[in-house]
Amino acid sequence: NMDSTLHYIHNDSDLSTNSSFSPEEERKSKVQDVVPQALLDQYLSMTDPSRAQTVDTEIAKHCAYSLPGVALTLGRQNWHCLKDTYETLASDMQWKVRRTLAFSIHELAVILGDQLTAGDLVPVFNGFLKDLDEVRIGVLKHLHDFLKLLHLDKRREYLYQLQEFLVTDNSRNWRFRAELAEQLILLLDLYSARDIYDYLRPIAFSLCADKVSSVRWISYKLVSEMVKKLYMASPSTFATDLMNELVEKFCRCHKWSGRQTFVFICQTISEDDCLPMDQFA
Repeated sequence: NMDSTLHYIHNDSDLSTNSSFSPEEERKSKVQDVVPQALLDQYLSMTDPSRAQTVDTEIAKHCAYSLPGVALTLGRQNWHCLKDTYETLASDMQWKVRRTLAFSIHELAVILGDQLTAGDLVPVFNGFLKDLDEVRIGVLKHLHDFLKLLHLDKRREYLYQLQEFLVTDNSRNWRFRAELAEQLILLLDLYSARDIYDYLRPIAFSLCADKVSSVRWISYKLVSEMVKKLYMASPSTFATDLMNELVEKFCRCHKWSGRQTFVFICQTISEDDCLPMDQFA
């Protein structure tokens, strides 16, 4: 029976990385002793393209939805059984399949640990960052959850890409930018004062000038938390520079909306006790 299940493996064109493996080696790489092997083989066969065309077009999506649970059951020591299937699903032509994986990649990272995440999940994560907005939102909603699992040097690489979240397929998709502001508030704990000032500050200022009020309100909170974080850092010169820029960019803005933004940011800083009152004054 195990020999007959070899056909669940995808076409050679789909698995170019394993094309040098013999069928026997391929079979052994999928063997484990946690669940009945026939059950696992049946699950892995769900990604067979012929099944999607003849049995159920939604079958790949269901497979993607269940994958973190299967990975948890098998344990990280048996990730080699699922790795090829995961990569196949991550490059599926249906965006709903890729979206499903994007929403759960942070959970899978917890299951696999930092080494497997860095080697096998980060390339998939990077692909999702360049995908359709429907897929990118899954990554964005759990951006902090995923990045906190990476080593600092790897985490810093994503500072250069955060700006790209300001660009969406549809400019009216304001919820995307609102989610970005929410995630940036969480990301403040993961980066140094210099990184916050150099990379997150320009994005925050851009969000404060958004056309949609819901995005702006979250951004005021983001800026106030940024002021608090930079003020508590040593030395607090970044906080002073940030506050001077707030005055220059918004308080002295020739548009009334910019000056109003300054007032709202001051309100948030005051209400949340982000600064001592003498420093605020």
